[in-house]
This record gives sequence, C-alpha cells and structure tokens, in this order.
Amino acid sequence: MIRTSLARVSAATLFLAGCWLAYTQTQPKQPPALTMNKIKDDLYEIVGDGGNVAVYVTSEGVILVDDKFEQDYEGIQAKVKSVTSLPVKYVLSTHHHSDHSGGNTKFISSAEIISTVNARANIVGHKQPNAPEMVPARVTFTDQCSVFLGGKEVRAYYFGRGHTNGDAVIYFPELRVLHTGDLMANASPLIDYAGGGSIVEWTKTLDNALKLDFDTVIPGHGNVTDKAGLLTYRNNVEKLRNRAAGLVKQGKSQAEIAQVMQAEYGWGPNSLQVQWSIPGMMAELK
Repeated sequence: MIRTSLARVSAATLFLAGCWLAYTQTQPKQPPALTMNKIKDDLYEIVGDGGNVAVYVTSEGVILVDDKFEQDYEGIQAKVKSVTSLPVKYVLSTHHHSDHSGGNTKFISSAEIISTVNARANIVGHKQPNAPEMVPARVTFTDQCSVFLGGKEVRAYYFGRGHTNGDAVIYFPELRVLHTGDLMANASPLIDYAGGGSIVEWTKTLDNALKLDFDTVIPGHGNVTDKAGLLTYRNNVEKLRNRAAGLVKQGKSQAEIAQVMQAEYGWGPNSLQVQWSIPGMMAELK
C-alpha cells in the first residue's frame, strides 16, 4: 500500500507573523478549540493550535497530514469522528517540529506514521530545542511515497531543504490540492538551521513543488490559498534572502540585521526567526 520511491507586508500581516513567534516550541496549558473546514470533496482541514492538519476521508479509513501537539489528539479525533466513523489509518508528517508531529505519541498506537528520513532523524536526534519527547515515524522515504486507501491516492514528496532539511509536501492528485507544511507558513519564513534548514535552498524546493498540478494550497500555518499565493510566497522568500545577503555583505552585525528584519518583515525581537534564523543566515550567506 506504500510506494517509496517576502517583500514588505501590511501591518495586519506583520501582526499575524508576530503571533507566530513561538509556535514550534511552546504550547498552552489547555488546548484551544479546534475548527474544521471543508476544502474539497472528502478533504478537510483542522485549524487552531499548532499546524494545519489535513483530513482525507476514504471508504477504508482516514489519512491525516500532520497531527499538531500531543495535547490536540482528542480534539483531532473528535473532528474526524464528526465526518466519519472510520479510524485514522495513516499520518503523513510534513516535518519534525512538535506543533506538527507532537501527536505522533498518541497516533502511533493505531495509525502508521510516515515521514522523510531526515524528519525522523531530527526527532531521534532531538533537533528541536525545548521540544517535548516525541515519537518518530516507523516508515520513511527519501524522494517520494504514495499511500493508497479506499481507492484514493495521496503522495508525499521530498524536494529539498527549506524550513528544515526534512520538509515533505503532501499532494492530493485527484483533488489538485497541495499541503506545504511550513515551506509556506504565515507571512515570513522561519529557517530552522539546527534542523537543517536553508534560506538559499528554500526557493529551489518551492520551485519543484510548483511544478505539480494543483490549484489549492493548505499552508502549514495561515489561510488556505492557491498556486498564485504559493508563488508569491516563494518570491517573497527570495526577496528576503537577497535583502539579508546584502546586509551580510555590508558587514552588518547580527543585531543590525535583526533590526532590519524587525522593521521590514515583522520579526519580533525575541522571535524564533531572530533566535534560529539570523545566525544561520549570516553563516550561509557570507
């Protein structure tokens, strides 16, 4: 069943980016309510707390994309049960961060979890600072994996580094829908260098994803968009990279680059972008 094979933005958008500062390593004591939206036939998204989860209902069970934090397990299951009595059979992970793969600890007992080789290694190697103990996937792939369930197919691709070194994009070919994980998330990218991320490779990775035939995009965080929205995001990543590279070549300090990123891209002074991305960008872009 399994075959392996940023420009400037509006004040409102900057505010949303600021709200995203610590999404990968903090979680509230009580999980907030989750909301489920229908995307297309038999495909839904669960939003609220952590990353966006895709729910694909088939006649033989459910395929999830990501499973949020561990604390969201019951909430996710309740949303799934509101549309089908069938169980979750597979969880396709987009990457290792706990707001996307934290639920593995609960789903592992009843569903097969699949990720890239690098995403699994990042969980095993505890590559996310301050993350809770997590459970890695039991099934991995290097380039491509397909799951067939109830006459439907879902494909997972690894196109290269970006947010991390293990980002998968999940493709629903019949519905022409793409789940990007955090290769697209809110207004401004977070490059996790400890997790193998790369601002240089990010656009190349999205270029490969954009070759797929899709019209709808579920981002890792934020509102559902379309292919043009993903292309705009890709171009904004390139603009941010070029801006940062110029600052590095001018010999600007980390504090000076942080001030520019805060003023022009809404990176909060204590955000993960400042903590994780700027030191790594300075090394990668020098």
